[in-house]
Amino acid sequence: MSTQRLRLLSANIQAGSSTRRYSDYATRSWSHVLPVGKRVSLDAIAQLAGQHDIVGLQESDPGSWRSGFTNQTHYLAERAGFDYWTHQPNRRVGAVASSANGLLSRFEPVEVSDHPLPGRISGRGVLLGHFGAGREGLTVAVAHLSLGAQSRRMQLDFIAELLQDFPNAVLMGDFNCVVDCPEMGNLFRKTRLQPPECAVHTFPSWKPQRAIDHILVTDSLRCEGLRAVPAAFSDHLALSLNLDVPESALQR
Repeated sequence: MSTQRLRLLSANIQAGSSTRRYSDYATRSWSHVLPVGKRVSLDAIAQLAGQHDIVGLQESDPGSWRSGFTNQTHYLAERAGFDYWTHQPNRRVGAVASSANGLLSRFEPVEVSDHPLPGRISGRGVLLGHFGAGREGLTVAVAHLSLGAQSRRMQLDFIAELLQDFPNAVLMGDFNCVVDCPEMGNLFRKTRLQPPECAVHTFPSWKPQRAIDHILVTDSLRCEGLRAVPAAFSDHLALSLNLDVPESALQR
């Protein structure tokens, strides 16, 4: 079977804000509500994204006060040279701040859908892009899960229902939990997604101690080279992965 190698990236970009130590959450809290300095971060993220074929974004501001009313997913797509992009706005704090999942691709998806995720507090979602024809096509899902284990369990069960019928699937994002936590169990039981071979620590970015960002792929796909890379000044490191996909899974 002929395959095509893709480079995937998953990045929580913290809306372009800068956090380089725990004290910054307090001393630089203004950066989460003001647009100052974000363009520099976004340009650095665009340079990283441009080295990849499919990119999943979390905490990308879709256009509020803190981003200077810039749709950051669109901005990154243009700066990094992606022809196709889509986003899923979810959490919003008035007009001051908003957050979205985003998907950038060098391949045209045949279908894009987004779904609100269940949870004790609303405002989380999963964004799906389907490439290629039919059930055998490549399905890429981008999600940002809740902090609480109970909500994460509901969200992962929901995502499992969405992906269980797709043999060529990728789920990437900020899970806010390690891969062997109890709530991840149903995801692996109900889908063909596999745990990664090794844990790659991504949080906090200045001294990574927790592997809470993941790129999970189904057992039909071969992957290698999972590594953490800086996403400008975000408090999360991004994850980069090489993925071998059957060419038929990308053909329309």
